[in-house]
Amino acid sequence: MTSQQRRAEVHRHTHETDIRITLDLDAAVPGGISTGHGFLDHMLDQLARHGRLGLNVQATGDLHIEPHHLAEDVGITVGQALSRALGDRVGIERYGSQFVPMDETLAHVVVDLSGRAHLAFEPERLHVWGMAGSFSHYHLREFLRGLCNHAGVTLHVRLLAGREAHHVIEAIMKAFARALRDAVAVTGSGLPSTKGLL
Repeated sequence: MTSQQRRAEVHRHTHETDIRITLDLDAAVPGGISTGHGFLDHMLDQLARHGRLGLNVQATGDLHIEPHHLAEDVGITVGQALSRALGDRVGIERYGSQFVPMDETLAHVVVDLSGRAHLAFEPERLHVWGMAGSFSHYHLREFLRGLCNHAGVTLHVRLLAGREAHHVIEAIMKAFARALRDAVAVTGSGLPSTKGLL
């Protein structure tokens, strides 16, 4: 596979958001990230840096309402780009699992690029304190749900320690980025499935 084969561009435009994304799974060239929401920009930068992805995101949304639509639609668009960049998924490692600490917080994320969408998001069952720049763990859940649904990803997110929103969200995003980096790695020549299809 070449980096050109593992690259995608997606434009999503609705009445609520306008999003343009380019994603390169093999060229970790820093891209521009601008969504109009500082903390979401920070999290997407973590995704790019810890995932070693070439990610460019230019987005606007109805932030005068709240970040929900923007977070969800950016997740959808990243998911679409990820699915296109993965192509037939031949040769990928498929699975990734990472623990990431951030001070008092410990997050564990497991990724399966199975072609089947599922999000198990444990933090929503726990009491997480506060928000980070009007961004909460619920907004992170909607970002990840959109990504999973449109990339065909099974994702399990566990919060083993921590309650403060900023640390919880950031640790989860870093763990997700690192698990995704492992899962998209080309480590073979066949399809990692006995079904013959992902």
